[in-house]
Amino acid sequence: MILKLIIFAIAGILIYKFLGGKFPKLGKSPHEKKLDEDTLVECTTCHTYVTVKESIIVGGKYYCSRECTP
Repeated sequence: MILKLIIFAIAGILIYKFLGGKFPKLGKSPHEKKLDEDTLVECTTCHTYVTVKESIIVGGKYYCSRECTP
């Protein structure tokens, strides 16, 4: 009985993964996202939008220039 349960569980997991399902990751925060270089982010101080590539990141916040950084 338990052997059947284990076999069905393994088969279910394999089918789920084969069809493109993804298991949730435990290590990362749900709010943490990877941004592309050309994604626009808002400056914390002056609220203008700049690309991630051009922005300055201090303490997890985005700034458009040195004048806006604390």
